[in-house]
Amino acid sequence: MNDQLSMQIHIKGGRLIDPKAAIDKQLDLFIVNGRVAALGQMPAGFAAQRTIDAAGKIVCPGFVDLSSRLAGLESELAAAVAGGVTAVACPPDTKPPLDEPGLVERLVRRSETLGLARVLPIGALTQQLDGERLAEMTSLTRAGCIAFSQAKKPIYDTQILLRAMQYAATFDYAIRLWPQDHYLARDGVAHDGEVASRLGLAGIPVCAETVAIATALHLAQETGVRLHLARLSSAAGVALVREAKRNGVKVTCDVAIHYLHLSEVDIGYFDSMARFDPPLRSGSDRAALRAAAADGLAAVCSDHTPIDADGKQLPFAEALPGATGLELLLPLLLKWAAEEKLPLATALARVTCDPAAIMGVDGGSLAVGDPADVCLFDPDEPWVVTPQALRSQGKNTPFMGYEMAGRVHATLVGGRVVFEI
Repeated sequence: MNDQLSMQIHIKGGRLIDPKAAIDKQLDLFIVNGRVAALGQMPAGFAAQRTIDAAGKIVCPGFVDLSSRLAGLESELAAAVAGGVTAVACPPDTKPPLDEPGLVERLVRRSETLGLARVLPIGALTQQLDGERLAEMTSLTRAGCIAFSQAKKPIYDTQILLRAMQYAATFDYAIRLWPQDHYLARDGVAHDGEVASRLGLAGIPVCAETVAIATALHLAQETGVRLHLARLSSAAGVALVREAKRNGVKVTCDVAIHYLHLSEVDIGYFDSMARFDPPLRSGSDRAALRAAAADGLAAVCSDHTPIDADGKQLPFAEALPGATGLELLLPLLLKWAAEEKLPLATALARVTCDPAAIMGVDGGSLAVGDPADVCLFDPDEPWVVTPQALRSQGKNTPFMGYEMAGRVHATLVGGRVVFEI
């Protein structure tokens, strides 16, 4: 690994897109000691030990994913780099939850030993995610946590949430909330609309999201905390965030890639692969999410949730929610960009520099001196989503059997080639 880290690499003949630097043209990329050494012109004294032919390929920053569950660390990080993802934020609802510095340090060490994608731990906001006792945020930050969250565990007492935000604001820690009111969503499994009514499924109303968002935004405005709202699902939720940003609230948000393509009708006839939480909502909600991602209000993430067959081969209401996403992030992003007629650089910003800025971490750009986290992909190459094609342990996706366009050919993390075909 050390030999590869010091290797001088020339990525030749590709179309280099760096959204942060507004670069989109054919440029060679030169890597020395794990960092970007030059773009275009070969630096003095450079002697390539490896040349990667990128002709006909896109060369861009490695993707930075705002939420990936890492059920099996090695398999899921292998899936990440196969999907061009070089850094993943890991939610705190692991077993045990990430509420102690030792657990965080162990996760980081294990991921570094594997030498695949970087792991960015999100610490538990409360001890054991119980929603009652604040976690030791300072110690967790020292251990490597980049933000704090309850994942999908609720905080019932808003005074505790207020105190958590006050404490986080004092030390400029970021808080991430998954906005869904526990009581309004209780027992629901699908969007409270026509499809759920027809299928006899218990609904989750949009107000379950908007009530939670409104509460979080009011508390964020009161405390000045840096707030990130994860996995928006509704047009009304998007509108609340837009208004809050106009009013100066320090809030960011994201949408999971599946919600840019699917809606409540994709439940079909109780298809458990289309069981998500929050639920897939109406076509107009999907349109609002697509617009929010297009104009930069929302970053895009995989919300990678690997689930084994036993967790999905159940009646719809009993199946576990979520889908594998790391290896589908690129083709689904490209499909959305094409349908919305967006410049490729705009779409790539949503999974590179935008999430890196939200998390306050290095990555998402290819400026000289930056870590050489790089993705090379063919935007047009077709491939079929099959269980055998996915490296993740989770084969749970509503896109199984679909032909996708867009395939990663190589991924570099810190100047090391960690995936190639």
